[in-house]
Amino acid sequence: MNIIGHKKIFLLFSLILTLLSIVSIVAFGFHQGIDFKGGTLWQLKISEERQSFKEIDDFLKENIKNVGEVRLSYNQSENIFIARFGVASEAEHQEFLKLVLSKYPTAKELSFESIGPSVGEKLRKNAMIAIGLVLVGISLFIAFAFRKTSRPISSWKYGWVTLLTLFHDIVIPAGLLAYLGYLGKVEIDSNFVVALLVVMGFSVHDTIVIFDRIRENLFHSRGKSDFAEIINTSVNQTVARSINTSLTLILVLLALFFFGPITLKYFILTLLVGVTTGAYSSIFVASPLLLIWQNLKKSA
Repeated sequence: MNIIGHKKIFLLFSLILTLLSIVSIVAFGFHQGIDFKGGTLWQLKISEERQSFKEIDDFLKENIKNVGEVRLSYNQSENIFIARFGVASEAEHQEFLKLVLSKYPTAKELSFESIGPSVGEKLRKNAMIAIGLVLVGISLFIAFAFRKTSRPISSWKYGWVTLLTLFHDIVIPAGLLAYLGYLGKVEIDSNFVVALLVVMGFSVHDTIVIFDRIRENLFHSRGKSDFAEIINTSVNQTVARSINTSLTLILVLLALFFFGPITLKYFILTLLVGVTTGAYSSIFVASPLLLIWQNLKKSA
């Protein structure tokens, strides 16, 4: 494959997706879950027959008071009702549970989480710091690992290219979640941050493999081959491995997305989109960026 020859098409496609994702994040923001803004998440399994979602929703909204708006969702496959509302004390929790059991005696409480707004604020700040530190740390590690590769471009430029591709890989799923939050009130929580960190780890693994092959081919060519030719050869030598590795994970994530628990649906979706964009960027973005940077240096 002449990947380098068609680099403008691949990079333009990535640029469009990245810009759309940034616009989505800026325009819609994130619909934050209780992890980040505080509140309560209550999961119940109600097995009484002939009870519609509307009936249970109306019952909870009428009886759960003084804790803000109650929003209810339903996992039909597992018959689980998920209620979200403001911060509730343990006394209020027991009162709400007693009311539910009086109406639905066979109801089972699966979980009850209540987080204060100050804790949520701290978690949100820590999440942003974690993502920033991982981005910088990975880039510095790449620059250090390639410190003996100074020609035709410096080692620190490998680190910068890695940073750009990682940003590309996390901003696209983040933009999608922002848009879904605008459409259907999809919330982001600590699982979203974990998914982004996993995406970065998986993406950088593929990028390092390709960069390492470029470094190896540079050493063997000893300046006899053109840099563009070396990059194209290196990508072609590793593309099958990258695609096969990514495809294996994507198939597993697809199965989990369609048949897994609803509580992890958007965690898995973030991974699925991030892994896909990570596989794409490792092959079609990272290596062409190296060549563009080298061409800019030559023309300067």
